[in-house]
Amino acid sequence: MTVTEYFTRLQGKRVLVLGLGVSNRPLVRLLLRFGIDVTGCDRTPREKLDPEVLELERLGAKLHLGDDYLTGISGDVAFRTPGLHPGKPELQALRAAGTQFTSEMEAFFEVCPCRIIGVTGSDGKTTTSTLISEILKHAGHRVWTGGNIGTPLLDQAEHMTPDDLVVLELSSFQLMDLRHSCHIAVVTNLAPNHLDVHRDMAEYIDAKKHIFTRQTAQDVLILNADNTITAGFAPEAAGEVRMFSRQTVPAHGASFRDGVIRRDGVPVVRQEEIKIPGLHNVENYMAAILAVEGLASDEDIRYVARNFGGVEHRIEFVREKDGVKFYNDSIASSPSRTIAGLRSFSEKVILIAGGYDKHIPYDVLGPEIAAHVRLLVCTGATGPKIAAAARAVPDAPEVLEIPDFYDAVHAAAQQAKPGDIVLLSPASAAFDRFKNFMVRGAEFKKTVMAL
Repeated sequence: MTVTEYFTRLQGKRVLVLGLGVSNRPLVRLLLRFGIDVTGCDRTPREKLDPEVLELERLGAKLHLGDDYLTGISGDVAFRTPGLHPGKPELQALRAAGTQFTSEMEAFFEVCPCRIIGVTGSDGKTTTSTLISEILKHAGHRVWTGGNIGTPLLDQAEHMTPDDLVVLELSSFQLMDLRHSCHIAVVTNLAPNHLDVHRDMAEYIDAKKHIFTRQTAQDVLILNADNTITAGFAPEAAGEVRMFSRQTVPAHGASFRDGVIRRDGVPVVRQEEIKIPGLHNVENYMAAILAVEGLASDEDIRYVARNFGGVEHRIEFVREKDGVKFYNDSIASSPSRTIAGLRSFSEKVILIAGGYDKHIPYDVLGPEIAAHVRLLVCTGATGPKIAAAARAVPDAPEVLEIPDFYDAVHAAAQQAKPGDIVLLSPASAAFDRFKNFMVRGAEFKKTVMAL
């Protein structure tokens, strides 16, 4: 179905767009372009709206704002924003009244004319998606990269051709009620995450599985064999399964032995060639290598390995001052991600951790902090939980609890000595203090550069 055909079907209907964040704004513009009656609903009060949202109103969208943005509304079709749980009572009431639900991502799958490579998981989604895109681009493909990585693609679909390739990073929120699956689906790993939104771990896992549950026999599923949850998905796959592992040698897939990543036993790239540090990035490369199989050469992979310096906010080097190196790993919004960051350094670090509470356990962090951290600076809403997890294990480092983020950064810098590494890797989301992890990372960098 083309973009024109899709939106023509909506003409004459009353459309609700629930949430006016980044992904839904281009959607509203498209709906207005096709003359569709649109009501945009958002919790943000009018006085705090971005100018871009007010521009949508000037273009013809009606706005329903504030804490009661989901009450007193009706429509024929509703587009749900990713962070809005489909089980909310207000949404259930709309369904009972006959409103049909969809999403910006669902619409994109409907109109996308080319193959979609999708990446999900608890950690490593953005880096793996970016690696796949960079390798495919170097191989000469026309590649569109978007989704949870920050770029909505629905308004770009009319410019795509069947020979192009799309790489999508997909969150559990985008996948929850998605009725399509990707042609090539990658699940990097799964660990407890976002349990502040999902009812339980089972719902979180079920959401992630949607990336492949509607695949056909012609499609491909790529799984982490070292992760018990993801490895268990293999029997449910309709198409080809490719596995990657640092611990074993899969029958068909990628392995890591003696510092070399191999595909089906054939050497592809050495770890020393990979510019971005950490064994977790070895895993990201293994997943990417399997995703581009048949679409790019090993030389394309090695070129990207040697030249790709990483994605912002992911163990990003900020500066060295007075012999102290500062790294920004603000993307680390879960314990497993922070553990991967800690393991990327050979020496013990000064760790700044803590932030918004997603109601996930932190006990797994304790032993890793004891093994990899010289000084722990805890901040934000989860600071006390992380401090408790560290103090509960033998050989715990010194722990400072400093509620204010900026004070915590300054304290870490003041405690650092020449040769030290100061790492922001919060193991928590940013929403207790910042709009998102990107703003948090930017504020960390700004603070460090001002030291």
